[in-house]
Amino acid sequence: MIIGLFILGVVLLLAGGELLVRGASRLAVSLGLSPLIVGLTVVAFGTSAPELAVTIRSAFAGNADIALGNVVGSNIANILFILGLSAVITPLIVSQKLLQFDVPLMIGITVLLFVLGLDGKISRPEGLLLFGGIVAYVVFAIQQSRYPEPDVQQEYAQEYGKEPAKVKHPWILNLFLIGSGILMLVVGAGWLVDGAVTLAKALGLSELIIGLTIVAIGTSLPEIATSIIASWRGESDIAVGNVVGSNIFNILSIMGITALIAPDGVPVARAVLSFDLPILIVASIACLPIFFTGHKISRWEGFLFGGYYVIYLTYLVLNATEHDALSFFNQAVLWFAIPLTVVTLAIFYWRSWRNPKKDKVSGS
Repeated sequence: MIIGLFILGVVLLLAGGELLVRGASRLAVSLGLSPLIVGLTVVAFGTSAPELAVTIRSAFAGNADIALGNVVGSNIANILFILGLSAVITPLIVSQKLLQFDVPLMIGITVLLFVLGLDGKISRPEGLLLFGGIVAYVVFAIQQSRYPEPDVQQEYAQEYGKEPAKVKHPWILNLFLIGSGILMLVVGAGWLVDGAVTLAKALGLSELIIGLTIVAIGTSLPEIATSIIASWRGESDIAVGNVVGSNIFNILSIMGITALIAPDGVPVARAVLSFDLPILIVASIACLPIFFTGHKISRWEGFLFGGYYVIYLTYLVLNATEHDALSFFNQAVLWFAIPLTVVTLAIFYWRSWRNPKKDKVSGS
């Protein structure tokens, strides 16, 4: 029964996120926002709604490890798994705006979360600081995109037969989709958290591990579906913007709101500070050189991201179960996987620097 509720919770989260994104996206289009800003804000925030519901529910239920593990685990999954899988489907072109502002912001707030957690807790004043950041980010993003570039206006005109500001969608239907999506997210979040806690106890795993893996991937299903579909359709701005925007939203909004409403703030486990948050920081920083290479994420870089996510999950499981293979696994990663990756990236970036034009036209 618990497993059944857990699965139903994931299904409701996926369906609720889809309804919420669809309704919110149509409203955004009628306001004339560019596809990149829609990906960074409306789509990213909508697909992150499951993380918000699960995290708040976990905080009030006293499962703080799941609350924090869900945010950190989801962000790691967004970069390594979702972005990697999307790039494997088709190379993703990266917007200059992402490189100049949004990716550095994502890196900065990830480091900020690490600094705020050094004392072992995200307090209410710190939650207010984070939440204020998301408000400022949304206002800035909307102001920057209120009047789309001529090519964006042309895209809207071709798709809808009229200019962006004149595109209309049924308000009642979209509000119904948004309301239904939120309801599904709340119910699904409750079932998912209850199932996750029960599974953690039955398997002898800590709630932190469950939050970093099963819950994180489960609540990332809307991001997975959205980015893969966007990648398949050639909408790189939405695919990449969804990942970057979701990571920004997860830290600033979800952690901010949770810290504000949780009775004693959000405790930060030492394991997160010593391993998971540093992994997230490294993965975020790795985006810069990869994005700058020809302003795209190639297929082999997508495979690289996905491979490291598999390594990350494998380590979590081996460490949680204290498996005998953990020592061998650590040595293999330290002395083989990491050096091989560094050498491969160095050679590739050197070749890209020597032949920038060839790299930009290459699709693999």
